[in-house]
Amino acid sequence: MLAAHVLGRHIESVTVVDRDVLPDYPSQRKGLPQARHVHLLWSGGARIVEGLLPGTIDQVLAAGARKVGFHEDVVTLTSHGWQHRFPARQYAIMCSRPLLDWVIRDEVLASNRIKLRQRTEAVTLVGDSTRVSGVEVRSLEDDAREVLEADLVIDATGRGSGLQQWLSALGLPPVERDIVDAGIAYSTREFAAPPGATTGFPAVNVAADHRTGKPGRFGVVDPQEGDRWMVTLSCTRGGELPTRDEDFLPCARALPDPLVAQLISSVEPVTPVFVSHIGANRRLYPERLCRWPDGLLILGDSLAAFNPIHGHGMSAAARGAAVLDKWLAEGDFGPGEAHDTQRAISETVDDPWMMAASKDLEYVNCRNDSTDPRLNRDLAYTHQFADLVARKSIRAQAISDVATDVASMSVSQSDLGTSRFLLLVQQAKELPELTRPPLHSAELAIANLELRAAATS
Repeated sequence: MLAAHVLGRHIESVTVVDRDVLPDYPSQRKGLPQARHVHLLWSGGARIVEGLLPGTIDQVLAAGARKVGFHEDVVTLTSHGWQHRFPARQYAIMCSRPLLDWVIRDEVLASNRIKLRQRTEAVTLVGDSTRVSGVEVRSLEDDAREVLEADLVIDATGRGSGLQQWLSALGLPPVERDIVDAGIAYSTREFAAPPGATTGFPAVNVAADHRTGKPGRFGVVDPQEGDRWMVTLSCTRGGELPTRDEDFLPCARALPDPLVAQLISSVEPVTPVFVSHIGANRRLYPERLCRWPDGLLILGDSLAAFNPIHGHGMSAAARGAAVLDKWLAEGDFGPGEAHDTQRAISETVDDPWMMAASKDLEYVNCRNDSTDPRLNRDLAYTHQFADLVARKSIRAQAISDVATDVASMSVSQSDLGTSRFLLLVQQAKELPELTRPPLHSAELAIANLELRAAATS
């Protein structure tokens, strides 16, 4: 939808092809099964969305989403201990994926330049190895096929993209691909939150300790519209995940800390358990091809898909749309420009790719099918440095601020390698270690928690 929007700002006619029937209200749909799990839009991506579609974030918030400040409004157990709740440096928009999609879709499709073709499947690209001139599509209603001619085709079809086969049919070589797969699986259930909890209680993250040599276990409690908590439990390859309603709470109790289980043990579930096994990090490198056809671009999960637990997918897609918008505004569509633009789009996914892939490689049984030297030859140093930053950032605000800026995709990951930051790591003042979740007394009362007293920060 963001790609369609920026096209509509510069091009007379835009057609969106989608296999689903897109609902007229916030609702789950078949083509987006991962929407049943926790999603967040980091502030780096939210600012891009707001810049492209002014007022959108306010609309999402008015519909029940919550703007959660990191780390003031979040209680997090990291692999190195509890994170101090420093004043908010960045934020994330937390709500259901269907709500966010619906608000953006409603805004984008209001343009009379954009036409939506639903229940329609992209079959193959039309053109040759030098230029793409359209797409052959098939109606899922009557199996009829037709060619949609186009000056520019954008593949935003996601993880299931047929791009490799489409390019092969044009006589182009395969696009290089890296995969880092920790075997992540997700199990999610929604609960009726206690009164006031979705506005007055922090989001909760309980992470695994990768240093144990055992499969990782994670638990997240995020506020949602409709006074609900969305609770996602996840594990890496070899871990156990609840697939039945009756197993959800026992699995939460097996997390590194009982906080998630304590929160949901006395509230009413409002959905069954939903399970997904889509979580590998996968990146294509179209910019490396010697030949790239004019009239074709790829972005979003078609280009690079990340383990959803890191929350970077939507922000990375927004970054790609922003590059597309800049290219269209410049209006230089000559030979080779699509390849240059694709290279710029690909550069925007490098930071989230490294954050997700390098982190997942810390877990036992993670499969590394990548040629990126940073994920092979330099991996030991990367993990040592990541552990150092993680250990210090939970107790030193100055370090936490920079790490949060990077995690929220508000600044480049290269900021972690500056002399200024390295000096901070050496000199920053650290607060005492927290031995309990940093919950205030009022928050404990909201969530009916009495098992542990509040920890001050």
